[in-house]
Formats: sequence, C-alpha cells, structure tokens
Amino acid sequence: MDSLTDSIKEDLKSAMLSKNNFLRDTLRLVTSEIKRFEVDNRKNPSVEEVISILKKMAKQRKDSINQYRSGGREDLAEIEVKELEVIEQYLPQSFSGEELKKSIQQIINENGFSSMRDMGNLMKILKSQHPNAEMSEASSFIKTLFS
Repeated sequence: MDSLTDSIKEDLKSAMLSKNNFLRDTLRLVTSEIKRFEVDNRKNPSVEEVISILKKMAKQRKDSINQYRSGGREDLAEIEVKELEVIEQYLPQSFSGEELKKSIQQIINENGFSSMRDMGNLMKILKSQHPNAEMSEASSFIKTLFS
C-alpha cells in the first residue's frame, strides 16, 4: 500500500472520529473508487494509478459543476465544488496557466509545429514532459494558437 492511499485512509479515520460527515462521505467515495480498481485489476494500485483515479473523479466533479450551473442548480454545484476541493488536496499541483503556455510555445519552437495537424504530437510531447499538465487548458490554448 502506498503513502497516498494510506494518507486518504488516515484522513477518513480522522473525519469519522471528528464526526465531519461531509469529509467522511467524500473520502469514502474516493476509497470505494480505489477499491473498485483493486477488484477490477486484481492488484493494489500504484501511486500513479491512484492519481489517475483522483484525476478522473475531479474531472467528473468539474463536468457536474458546469451542468448544475447551466441548469440553475447552484445548491448542487456547491456540493460538487466542495467535493472537488477535497479530491484536489490529494492531487499533485497541476501544471497550468502561464507556465503551461510557455512550455507549449517551447515545444512548438523546438519541433517546428505549425498547424492543427501537429496537435496530437504536441500533446503527446507535453504529456510526457509534464504529466500533471492541465490537458483541457493546453488543448484550448493550442487551438487558439493554430487557428
């Protein structure tokens, strides 16, 4: 068992002892996703796999927030925002903003990319150099550069 999973389980125990129901329930969702991975793959997940599970859960929350807000359900969106904040505590700092733009520009300059046809290769290089990059942000930035 890795330290990230242990940390999540310890925080779950603390939340149970302090009777923090929201944190407890959110961490139970996280541990159930990790358990599902263990059952499906018949192995304990590595740190990278746990991070992947957490990223997937964070993406689901972001999508839900957008849907709830567009549907006028701010109450449900707030719940998702709080869950997202809990999940993001366990994720490594994402690579975004100006740092991401500089890195993309550097990759474009080094490889001579010039059109949307190069986007796949550009994204592949970006992902290998910066695994914590915010890929949706990178994609939209690249589209504005090449259009």
